[in-house]
Amino acid sequence: MANRQADKEQTPISTNLSDNLQKIETIFTNCQDLQILNWRYGPDLEHTAFSVYFGTLIQEKKLNYMKASLQDLVTHEVGPATMVTPEDVMFFFERHGVSAQSAILLNDMDQAVQDILNGHLVIFFNQWNKALSYPAMGLHSRQITEPITEPVVQGPHMSTVENLQQNIGLLRSLLKSPRFKIETFTTGQETRREVMFGYLEGAVNPESLAEFRRRIRDLDKEEILETSYIEEWIEESAYSPFPQVRYTERPDTAVAALLDGRIVVMVGGTPTILICPGLFVEFFATSEDYYQRTVFTTLIRLLRIGAFLMALTLPSIYIALSTFHPELIPTVLLLAILDTREGIPFPAFVEALIMEFFFELLREAGIRLPRPIGPAVSIVGALVIGEAAMQAKIASPMMVIVVALTGIASFAIPQYSMAITLRILRFPLMVLASTLGGFGMMIFFLLTFLHLTCLRSLGQPYMMTLAPMQGRQWRDVFIRFPLKALMHSPRNRHLHKFPRN
Repeated sequence: MANRQADKEQTPISTNLSDNLQKIETIFTNCQDLQILNWRYGPDLEHTAFSVYFGTLIQEKKLNYMKASLQDLVTHEVGPATMVTPEDVMFFFERHGVSAQSAILLNDMDQAVQDILNGHLVIFFNQWNKALSYPAMGLHSRQITEPITEPVVQGPHMSTVENLQQNIGLLRSLLKSPRFKIETFTTGQETRREVMFGYLEGAVNPESLAEFRRRIRDLDKEEILETSYIEEWIEESAYSPFPQVRYTERPDTAVAALLDGRIVVMVGGTPTILICPGLFVEFFATSEDYYQRTVFTTLIRLLRIGAFLMALTLPSIYIALSTFHPELIPTVLLLAILDTREGIPFPAFVEALIMEFFFELLREAGIRLPRPIGPAVSIVGALVIGEAAMQAKIASPMMVIVVALTGIASFAIPQYSMAITLRILRFPLMVLASTLGGFGMMIFFLLTFLHLTCLRSLGQPYMMTLAPMQGRQWRDVFIRFPLKALMHSPRNRHLHKFPRN
């Protein structure tokens, strides 16, 4: 994977400095931030060279340091500046290298162009068919802070950033093992975005790793801007509403996934880490589950499962009971519901559809609004619209309560992608509940279970641990056993039929 670019036909660097300068100027036409500096050396300054870099990418401090370092190098290690020849320069750099500042020796013009775009200072000498490339990227990256999308209750308060090398360093600092393997490759002809995937040798399932490599085989031809672009390349079913990979910004979560035999994927320029394969039961667990006591973690997990069922079924249950099965509602509660629905011109399904639409609209608007006013507008908007809907007899108080509880329950799902799934599935379930009642809900769940049992993620069953059932692995699904009963070495974990989570 990492050697794909080596197979391309190279464009040699010319020994004629004017030809190299013309190629550079032609390639970077109308690039106003490109800096080309011509300079001379040798007896009577008869020999020429030029350096080229992007002023918007180079750090000025590094640039000045490299200039001084190169001047000192030429003067003291090669010879007096007035006596240096191209032969001296070639001999020194090809045989001795550079002492003060590491340089990369290039003999391919395409690679030199790519290094310039990557924030390097590239120097061409006359009568020499090679170039020197100094790394000098000077863009400031975001500092490591707390995760934005995954608030930390207890545990490390570190988040990944947009710098890929820094993210890899975070993982290396937490997983200090030579079996932690990292492979990188470059994608796209224009973006040239660096992509990295890592795994723990001995813990990862070899079949899943082989399937992952097969699916990203042609990814280097695509323009990848964010980690989520890769999701559709590796997922089993692009049209399934259920997510087949997980996302995180927490290094400890990524390392835990590596220990469990997962593959992590990162892309330069984005802080998101993709974890695959993603199994159904993993979307209800968080890193804090292993930082808290067993009893508390078990209660929280059961609460999440209840929130999942509530967010999916609560509006549909209300519609089915009030429309088709009122005999199942206690008499006192039924009279209270009928009293609140007095004067409502819509059936329960239309009423629920209107309120769900308003709630989803407020939720989306709260995300897009500026951060200081977004939450306030969402809360005030929900209160005002709910009160106005009841006063205008568009919705009953009971329906407002049902929709509000449904929205709150969806926020209890740890993974945002699974919460989106609930938002999608809620509406067809409401349609079936309004047309066939409880029988329609039963049909929906049968079809959903059939889809889940057939779905696979990188060759592994999506419902692994639940279907096919493996009782031993239930120690970390609905309840969490004490850590001493769960923790074990990840070495050769792929030999077990069903790894933990």
